[in-house]
Amino acid sequence: MKKWQLVGSTTVLGTALLLGACGGAADKKENNASEDKGASTDTAAKDIEGKVAGDGSSTVAPVTEKINEEFNAEYPNVEVAIGTSGTGGGFEKFIAGETDFSNASRDIKDEEKKALEDKKIEYTEFKIASDGLTVAVNKDNDFVDYLTFEELAKIYSGKAKTWKDVRADFPAEEIKAFSPDQSHGTYDFFSEEVLDEGEIKAEKNADTNVIVKSVQDNKTSIGFFGYNFYQENKDNLKAVKIQKEGKGEGVEATEESVKDGSYPLSRPLFIYAKNDSLKENKAFKEFMKFALEKAKDASTESGYVALEDAEYEKSLKTLEGIK
Repeated sequence: MKKWQLVGSTTVLGTALLLGACGGAADKKENNASEDKGASTDTAAKDIEGKVAGDGSSTVAPVTEKINEEFNAEYPNVEVAIGTSGTGGGFEKFIAGETDFSNASRDIKDEEKKALEDKKIEYTEFKIASDGLTVAVNKDNDFVDYLTFEELAKIYSGKAKTWKDVRADFPAEEIKAFSPDQSHGTYDFFSEEVLDEGEIKAEKNADTNVIVKSVQDNKTSIGFFGYNFYQENKDNLKAVKIQKEGKGEGVEATEESVKDGSYPLSRPLFIYAKNDSLKENKAFKEFMKFALEKAKDASTESGYVALEDAEYEKSLKTLEGIK
């Protein structure tokens, strides 16, 4: 009996060791397969070489730059250059065939579409985030809480010289208005929405950081820029609520109001991609795929409002369809 038990125990033990060995071999095989897959993916990424050129909006740039930092870590043999000559300047280079993609903080204009058509350049528009163009005054300003579109038009058309010209109960202090220059999509968007495409009369600058600093340094100042620029400097600025329909005391630019569109100066942010580059430049196709996969996190980290997952998934399908 004991001998049978011993044999039985040995058999069970042997079986267990055999199963363990098999299991260990299977685990090892699976781990090796996983490592091989990772190595294969890593090797595939490193095998992709090439150059990618982009330019355009300084508003969108923080998003694409964050994406590019991650992309460069995974694809060390791809060189991606991203300029910031403004939405208009970016489209000029895109039309000239100098870039694979163009960052834009506004929709492409009809004349830009026509110029691309004349050059036989086909493109695809990818929305990557939402922004709330933020109007801000000096943090020590104690009289402006909200402004209507009509009042903003008085200021930026040059009709109002003092704050009292804007609203009767404001002080008779000279207005110092600041604005991006005409190379920026932010300029175009504000001009279209507030001034019916009229010229903005203000001290203009190509560098948004200079505009932010100017508002910080002048007590009677006002300026406007992308939501992320405000977020980065909100301790030194006072955001102005915006009223469009003549009711209430305006809507504040927040993640929620930008996302649902209730903030009157909400706008989309885009990447316009050249179709031929997507077809012929493997490095660029891989970059755009990576960009759309990472855009949600990069937008949030850059201070903008991310889109719904379904919108990014739709864009990825659109990208995949460009053969």
